[in-house]
Parts: sequence; C-alpha cells; structure tokens
Amino acid sequence: MAIVVFNRRNLLVAGGAVLATGLPGLLLPARANGLAPTETMSGGANNYRKGAAIMDRIGKGGFWMSGTVRRAGDGAPLAGQRIQIWAHTTEGQEHEPQSHGATLTDKDGKFRLEMPQIIPIFGQPHGHLAYDSGEFKTVFLRPVMRSAKETSLDAHFVLQPA
Repeated sequence: MAIVVFNRRNLLVAGGAVLATGLPGLLLPARANGLAPTETMSGGANNYRKGAAIMDRIGKGGFWMSGTVRRAGDGAPLAGQRIQIWAHTTEGQEHEPQSHGATLTDKDGKFRLEMPQIIPIFGQPHGHLAYDSGEFKTVFLRPVMRSAKETSLDAHFVLQPA
C-alpha cells in the first residue's frame, strides 16, 4: 500500500501538473507527442523499383539491414509495414532486380532483411530503403556506412499519414 505524504512541496508539484496537463496528465502515462516524421533523403529514390518482392533474404546474404518503423506524433510502432531494400553489393548493382527485395515489420515495428555485403559505389558504401505502401507518406532513405567492412546497417522511419 502506498503512503501519500501531504506537504507543501508535493501539493505544489501536483497542482502544477494539473495546471500544465489537466487531470489526465497525472493519471495517464507520458507519450512522445510531437515526434517529427522522417524526411526523404537526397538520392534515396535512385534505382527504386516499385513492387519489389517480399523475401526472406536477398541473394546469398551475409549483411543485415534492419530498423524500425514508428508513427509520427506518438511514436507508436507500426506492424505489417512494407520496407523495400536495395544496394550495390558483392552480387549485383543497385539498378539490377536481384539487388532488390522487401520485408514487413513485426508487431514491434521492427524489420530485418539479410542481403549480400554492401560495397562502395561513388566512393560511399550505402544502402537504400523505402516505405511506399500508401497508408503513410512515401519516404526514401539512403544511409551511408562508416566503413565498407561493416556487416550491418540500421535505418529508422517515422511516418506520417498520407
């Protein structure tokens, strides 16, 4: 059983919380209100192929592309969202069909897809990712790796309704 101590400091804090948030602010858990949506990155849509197949792995694998998908505003994880992934790899260039694939987010808004090792093109090892399902605004990402020796790359989407 919780013991509530009524003193001047506790009453001032509680009163300030009610003024700032209303009574529900004391009773409901805090939320990430105002989480800004992810902006499309320059060059992110290069060599995009609409409708790339959902697959368990691109090519022979060995490299992991992963990340999360959340809703703008409250930051809620978004399950079942389609993320397309492609890159210039040891098995193909980013414009070739065998270098493209898609995956779906799990119940926690996480995705993960194995693909061949990414190698530098135009001096930068980088991947491409796209959310393009229609329920939310399309976003293209082009994250750059620090080193071509890395064996994974993370990318995170915060989506706003279309």
